[in-house]
Amino acid sequence: MARVVEKLLLPAALFLVAAAALPPIFPQTKGGRPIAAHSEAQSKPTISIWPGKAPGSEDWTFSERATKGPDGSIMYSNVVNPTLTVYLPDPAKANGAAVVLCPGGAMRVLGFAETERTAEWLNSKGIAAFILKYRLVPDAPPAAGAAKSPVPSRTGFTMGKELSFGEILGRRGNANPAINDPLQLKVISMAIADGHQAIRVLRREAAKYHIDPKRIGILGFSAGGGVAVGTAVTESSDGYPDFAATIYGPSLVDVTVPKMGAPLFIAVMDGHFNVTNGCMALFTLWKEAGRPVEIHVYDHGYGPASGMPVASWTDRFYDWLQTRKLVID
Repeated sequence: MARVVEKLLLPAALFLVAAAALPPIFPQTKGGRPIAAHSEAQSKPTISIWPGKAPGSEDWTFSERATKGPDGSIMYSNVVNPTLTVYLPDPAKANGAAVVLCPGGAMRVLGFAETERTAEWLNSKGIAAFILKYRLVPDAPPAAGAAKSPVPSRTGFTMGKELSFGEILGRRGNANPAINDPLQLKVISMAIADGHQAIRVLRREAAKYHIDPKRIGILGFSAGGGVAVGTAVTESSDGYPDFAATIYGPSLVDVTVPKMGAPLFIAVMDGHFNVTNGCMALFTLWKEAGRPVEIHVYDHGYGPASGMPVASWTDRFYDWLQTRKLVID
């Protein structure tokens, strides 16, 4: 497993899509064990989305880890059992729409802080939210591949070639810099399968959660945006989203827009290395296919809590949901 994990780690670290979501080093005890972490999500109901072990990772024997960053936010790694954490709106406000939320974190960790805020905001609009804990590239052994990993920043990694809009468009919108790594692609396909299964479960349990089975969408941040997009480009009869949204996350797989491709919302900042060009290529391919798509490219800003113009993506997203009649006030 160690050799496999090391091979996976470098390509995962090259995910430019996760630049805005990668956390600082987590504080640990002297024994190297993670400090106990807590978040709002830990007190919410959770649903295991697969009956038994998740398909494709039945031989995974490591344990999930929860760690706490310097800001107190919760981070998860080594996800083995994909789950949904349930955030339901006040019944008096509920409008029947639901959104599966995919956290970001370079396919190595899942950062819940931004996703929890979004879940609470969706609830304030009467929309049910379900945070998806999807499968990830496993942790490497101590120091494995560490010297090879590029240094993350808010606008990209200091190592690696930026792909132009034309290059990404020529790759069918695939902005994954590790496009030829079969092991990494396997993990991405697992995460996308988790997205489809999450939607499938919510459709089956729609009455329990008072949601409309025909208004279940998926939204992701950074690498989680790539997972959300993956569910929209991979057809699934009962697990396909009714709408999809990606916030600074391009596609991590080749984009072939389904004949009845889901309405797509995209938001990104203008200087986000491969992410910006990847999101613009994604918009172009959706538009060429004649499917509904909207994109917002913001000047600067590093997230919805930044106070910069990009923080208004929530308003634009809600406007879009109303225009598409995906929420009914």
